[in-house]
Amino acid sequence: MNTLAQAKTTTDYTGALSQKLEGHDLPRYIVVEGPIGVGKTTLANRLAETFRYPVLLEPAFDNPFLDRFYREGRRHALPTQLFFLLNRARQMSELGVNDLLGPTLVADFLMEKDDLFARATLDDNEYSLYRQIVENLAIQPVTPDLVIYLQAPVSVLLQRIRQRGISYERAIDSDYLELLNSAYTEFFHFYDAAPLLVINATEIDFANNNSHFEALLDQVLAMDGLRQYFNPNPTLL
Repeated sequence: MNTLAQAKTTTDYTGALSQKLEGHDLPRYIVVEGPIGVGKTTLANRLAETFRYPVLLEPAFDNPFLDRFYREGRRHALPTQLFFLLNRARQMSELGVNDLLGPTLVADFLMEKDDLFARATLDDNEYSLYRQIVENLAIQPVTPDLVIYLQAPVSVLLQRIRQRGISYERAIDSDYLELLNSAYTEFFHFYDAAPLLVINATEIDFANNNSHFEALLDQVLAMDGLRQYFNPNPTLL
């Protein structure tokens, strides 16, 4: 059994993980990204606890249009997208204003992914309006020190969405998730703004399995270069 996993209490375990970080040049601003249901918010929260960083989460629960978008589709896409855009823009504007080194935090969204959802859900006229609003906002997002991109097939995403039982997500179907998965794959294929760690999250459980989380942490600490891949075999962790 992993030495860290033998800690008797949650506090002891978190402290042991924090000691593991000592002596490393740690990323200050970490973003966890991926499609709905892949576990990005869970991982962002756990990384924030381990690094002892604040956590910044996108306001999904606060979006009054999201439930209608999932249930009734495209006719609610524009207000849903604009709500997210304006809130994410506000959150970005508050980062690192008085910090020459940039923010120190973990977030579960990348500002640039807003356009990914807009392209996937808006028609041509709506997207044109969306782009005009983006240009007028003149958003200048802070570049992360590390982006972690979680991948999983649609069948796994659907299973996890059903398991967590959030009412407004019940209407999400496989076609929409397939659309998002393809959009994310294309986006990160070309992404080079920050170091990128691509993780196959199909068979790993960062929330409940300490060995899985520690293996991820080792990958983060060993990052060298702009892009690395982590395709773990859970039976070997």
